[in-house]
Order: sequence, then structure tokens, then C-alpha cells
Amino acid sequence: MNRFTDRLLAVFLLAIGMLCFTRVYLALGSEGTGDAFASVRLAFFAAAGVISALAALLFWTGLLPGRSKPGPAAPLFGRGAETQPGGRPRLRKLFVIVPFLTVLALVADQFGPWPEQPQDAGKSLTAEQSAPNAPKGEDVASAPAPQPPVASGPVPPEAAVAPEAAVAPEAAVAPPEQAAVPAEAAPPPQSDNGGQSGDAGADPGAGAEQVQPADAPAPPASPTEVALAPPVSPPEAAPAPAPPPQTVAPLPPAPLPRPTQPDGHRKHVVWLAVAPDGHSILSASTDHTIKLWDIDGKRLIRTLGVHKDMARTALFLPDGERALTAGDDGEIVLRQLSDGAVLHVFSSGQNGGVNKLAISPDGKRAVSGHDTGRVIAWDIEKSSVLHVMPGHDWSISGVAVSPDGTRAVSGSIEGTLKLWDIGTGKQLRSWHGHERGPYGVVFTADGRHLITGSGDYTIKLWDLDTGREVRRLEGHSGTVYAVALSADGKRLLSGSLDGTARLWDMETGSEIALFDSRSGPVYAVAFAAGTLLTGGYDRTIRDWPAGGGDGVVLFAGAPE
Repeated sequence: MNRFTDRLLAVFLLAIGMLCFTRVYLALGSEGTGDAFASVRLAFFAAAGVISALAALLFWTGLLPGRSKPGPAAPLFGRGAETQPGGRPRLRKLFVIVPFLTVLALVADQFGPWPEQPQDAGKSLTAEQSAPNAPKGEDVASAPAPQPPVASGPVPPEAAVAPEAAVAPEAAVAPPEQAAVPAEAAPPPQSDNGGQSGDAGADPGAGAEQVQPADAPAPPASPTEVALAPPVSPPEAAPAPAPPPQTVAPLPPAPLPRPTQPDGHRKHVVWLAVAPDGHSILSASTDHTIKLWDIDGKRLIRTLGVHKDMARTALFLPDGERALTAGDDGEIVLRQLSDGAVLHVFSSGQNGGVNKLAISPDGKRAVSGHDTGRVIAWDIEKSSVLHVMPGHDWSISGVAVSPDGTRAVSGSIEGTLKLWDIGTGKQLRSWHGHERGPYGVVFTADGRHLITGSGDYTIKLWDLDTGREVRRLEGHSGTVYAVALSADGKRLLSGSLDGTARLWDMETGSEIALFDSRSGPVYAVAFAAGTLLTGGYDRTIRDWPAGGGDGVVLFAGAPE
């Protein structure tokens, strides 16, 4: 997949380089390099084209290795969701970012507000020649308006209007009903028959001068000189339309409150293990605690211990009297079940937090996977380290020990699986099994096959002798975070971040039953006597009927 992505990116970068070279070629043919701005543009696009072509060559040939960070299918909590850069990330980012900046530069060069280029110079010349009679430097719209005709009779001094006011642009464009009336002008004469205008000025063609006495009042302005606009009544507002009828859906019924218990987990349950006698359960939570539960009595026996960081794994030893617990604090703690007393602490030191832990069937050895990518084999009886096995480039997501206790498998969050010899610490096989991390890993009873559940939503059955995929189980729509195999090896239980658990027939690969928690991701699964157990995001441990159907809350979470 990474190889395909690199080649696709190489084609894209080559296309960018060709666009840059084309831009340079057209610029040399039409614009030239006569000015400094054009020269800088040509140099920039030439350099960008060379860089893009070089980047395309490097990505095509695989000379820029790099690993992508796992996407949203990674765990929603803890250090398992963190990654470390691999390959050549800085150089890889440089050769990707520079061509993308080039694309932005191409777009900006094409549409940006740059100075007019020579090929655009003719446009402004044509615009200037479109109005040959227009005065240079003046707008045609600002030419003086034609003067109205002036009456031949004398105009009273108080009614005279300055020439500037006669051609004012505001008066020229005002609508008729808003025409200005001189403040000194007298109102039109009123008649005795209802206020109509008088007969003055009825003959507009009369040109004889009329002599007025010196002390006589000025004659009223004729209707042809000053006219009042008829009153205009505002239009009546249309009545507002009546609002359409509405139908309001009722609110859904409030969800029933989840059951709680004071001694329950306060955060996600990420691990479940059933005791050899089938009567008790160990649970690990992101609230840092390990709890021991009584299945038959449906009660908490005790909080077995508390880690300094989130707890990841809790396993019963075969003797039924002790347990191994591990967490992100990098400690593997051997505890007494009867009272929770700490018998021994195995510290991973600089190898990082313990993401997953597995023990051999005889309880003598344990194998841990760490967020630094290292795998460690421990001797429980001697309280010592057998081997530190580096080899993974990414954080470990899952580990398992074979039924005979001689081999172990580890998987990292980018999908690589490795088979180890516990006694010697030697790597026996390595292969890329998934596109994302295998979080659930378990051996079959014969020790020759391996089952992995992954962040690519699939469950796979592997032949360890050949490293080939034998069967694939599909149905989940989220990361398969946990898998558990029944004692007879015929059924597989899987839990997923899609909020469901599924039961599978290992002989046919078909799905037997679906269990929907409707309360968030399922992080832990386990087989108990006649029932199935799940733990997850909602802080609860649920009990499901083996034949399918709705589950019940066996142990509730603490109140929020």
C-alpha cells in the first residue's frame, strides 16, 4: 500500500514539474525576460520544476522511505496511540511540501493582481480608442448638462438662481417629485373654485413685457416656472402571509440511566481474564486499577492492585493463587490473589510501558510487548530477564505465547508480525500481516496456526509454518481490538471499536452471533462457563448468552 501511494505521489509531482516547465517555456516565448519581475518568476518556476521532477524520481524509485502514522482505527487511549517517526520524515516532507507550494504559486501567478503583461497591453489601448471624441482626462458622464431655455421676461432678483446651482448634479438626477424649490419662491396662486392654479401664464407664447409699479409686489411665479409635484401616497404594504402550519416531532424518550456501583471501574475496561476454575474474573482498566470479581456471587472480591499509569493486562497463573498485572508504568507485578500482596516487580526500565503481556501455559515464562517496539522474555520462577528482543520499528500492539511455551508472536501497530524463539531470543519469521496493528493475537491449540484481529477491521488465520494467510473473517466496521478462543478451539470471540462483539465458527469462518453493546467500543472479551464476557468504553463488564441475544450488565461501572 505504501509503495502504491509513493508511486501515485510520484506521478502527481511529475505533473507539477511539467506545469512549471510549460510555464517557463511559454514565458520565454511571449514575455521575454526584459524586466526584473519576469526574470524572478522564470527562475522560480524553473527551480520548482527541477525540484518536482527530482522528487517524483525519488518517490518512484522508493529512495524516500517513510511510514505513515496509524489513522483513527488506533486505540482511543494510552501510549499505544502514539507513534515515532520512521524512515526519512524531514526530507520526505520537504519533497512533498515544496511542490504543493509550487501549485499555489502557479495559481497565484495566473490569477493574482500582478502588473499587466505585454500580451495584455493592447486591451487598455483599445479601451482608450473606443471614445475618440471624449476630452482627455475627463469622464464622459461628467460633461455639463444642457442649459434649460431662459424666459425673455425679467426675473425677480429674489428668484434668481446662480449658474452653478442650475447645473448641480444633484438637481440633474433628482426624481421629479423631489425637485428643489427655491426658498424665496411664492406658492402658486389659489383660485376661488377649489384651489386650482390661476390663469397667469396661460399663454406661454406671450412675449410682451409687462410694466409694474415700483412699489407693487412682485408677480407670482407662473406655473411654467415653478411647479409643485403632486402628492404621492406611499404604496400600501401587502398583508403578511399567514405562517404555514407546523408539525413538531416530540422529543425521543430519555435514555434509561446506566446502572452503577460504587466499587466499579471509573474508566474503560480494557482487559478481562477468567480464572482456571471459571469462578472469578480479573479486569484491568484505564483508571489504573486491577479488580478481582466473583462471577457466581456477582460481587467485587477486592481491588487487587493499582498501577502508576493505566493498567493494560491482568493474567491468572495456572496455580490459581497468583496473578501477573502490567501497565503503562512499565512494571509487571506478581501479586497474591488472596490479599493483593505484591510478591515481585519486574521493571522494563528504558524499554517503555507494557502494552500487552502473555504467559506460558505452565506459568514459568512471560512475554511482554512495549511501546518502544521491544519484546522481552521473562523467567517468572527465577525473577529474571531471559531476552530483550528488538526488531520492531513501532509500538507493540499484541503478543501471544504458543501452547508449548517455546515460541511467541508479537505484532506492532503498523501491521508487522514476528515469530520468536523464547529460549534463544532468535527471530524465526517476520511478515507484514495487516495494514494496521494486530491488537488481538492468539495461538490455536495445535500451535501451528495464529489468529490476529487488526485495525484494518479483519481477523486472519495464519499458517505459521509457511507464513501464509489461511482464512479471513470479515464483518466488523472498526478495529478488532481483542480476540479469545474457546477451550475446544471451535469458536472465536472478537471485540471491536465498532461497539460489537461477534462469535465465529472457526471451521467454516462464518459468523454465529452478533452482540451489540450500544454503548461504545468493546475492548476486552473472554469465554466463561456457558456465557461470554465483554468489557469496554462504558466501564461495565457484560454477560452475553452463548447462543446470541441481549446481554446484561454483570458488573457496572462507578458513578460518574
